[in-house]
Amino acid sequence: MNYKLLGKTDLKTPPIVFGGNVFGWTLDKKESFAILDEIFEMGFNFIDSADVYSRWAEGNSGGESEKIIGEWMQSRGNRDKIVLATKVGSSMQQGGDKDISKKHIFTAVEDSLKRLKTDYLDLYFTHWDDNKTPVEETLSAYQKLIEDGKVRYIGASNLSAERLQASLDAAKNENLPKYQVFQPEYNLLERDKFEGKIKEICVENDLGVTNYFSLASGFLTGKYRQESDFEGQKRKDFVEKYLNRRGLQVLDTLDEIAKTHQVSNAAVALAWIMQKPGITAPIASATKSKHLTAFTEAVKLELSEQEMGVLDQVSKK
Repeated sequence: MNYKLLGKTDLKTPPIVFGGNVFGWTLDKKESFAILDEIFEMGFNFIDSADVYSRWAEGNSGGESEKIIGEWMQSRGNRDKIVLATKVGSSMQQGGDKDISKKHIFTAVEDSLKRLKTDYLDLYFTHWDDNKTPVEETLSAYQKLIEDGKVRYIGASNLSAERLQASLDAAKNENLPKYQVFQPEYNLLERDKFEGKIKEICVENDLGVTNYFSLASGFLTGKYRQESDFEGQKRKDFVEKYLNRRGLQVLDTLDEIAKTHQVSNAAVALAWIMQKPGITAPIASATKSKHLTAFTEAVKLELSEQEMGVLDQVSKK
C-alpha cells in the first residue's frame, strides 16, 4: 500500500482515512473493536474522530467515538502506530454553539486526550468556525498546545475560503502555527464545497486534503434506491436528500463502471475522489467487515480518463 505525506507534515497517510463517526453510534464497542482491528491489520492506520461524535444519536452526549478509540488503542498497545486526528469547535450539547475561543480549545483538548487515553494528538482540527473569534486567538491557542507537546499539527474543516485564507495569512505574518490539512465535505454529489476557491487555497498553500462524507453517508454504495430502503436505517436523515433524479443517475453510472471493473460502487466512488487533483486521501467508514472490501478495491482501481469524465459530467448540478 502506498502512503502519502500529509501536506507539509511528516505524517504518512494511507490512501483512505477511516472515519470514526460510526463508533458508538451505528457500531457498539464490541463491533467497533472488530472493525478497528481489521482496518489496522489492513494498513489503514489513520483514524479521524471529533469530540462531538456521536452526540446526534439518541442517548448519546458526545465523546463516544473518542472513548472507544482510546480504549481500543490502550487494549492493543498500538498508539504509536496510529495517526490520530480529532476535532474541536462546538459545545457538547445537541445543537451546541460553535466555539473556537482559546478558553474552549484549552478545555476541549484535555477532555479529548482523556477520552482517547493519550497524551498527544497527531492532528487537531478546527471542526467548525464560530465566525467571531479572531483567527489569531485560535492559532495562538494551538501554538500553546504544540509547545506543550499535546498536539503535533493542526488542520481545519468547514471554514469559508475567507476565514481559511485569513488563518493562513495570520500564521505567516504573526509566526503562528499553520493549518496543514483541510477537511471539506466532498463526493460525487457534493462538489461545490471544495471545488473552486477552497481548492485553490489548498493547492497554493500545499495543504493536505482529507475530505469527509466521501460516500455521501452511504448513498453512493447503491444501498438506497427507493424510500423503502430507508426503513429502520439510522442514516436516513443524512441520505434521503440524495434520492432524486441526479442521485439515481449517478448510481446508474457507478453501476456501469463497477460492473466493468468487477468492483463495488463504493470502490468506484472512492477511486474518483482519489484520482482528483488536490485530494490527499478521502475519509470513509464501514460498519461491517464485508464493506472493507471496497477500500482495497478502491486502492487498486485505476479509472480511465473517459470514466472520470463521465462521472464528472453526470455528477454536475
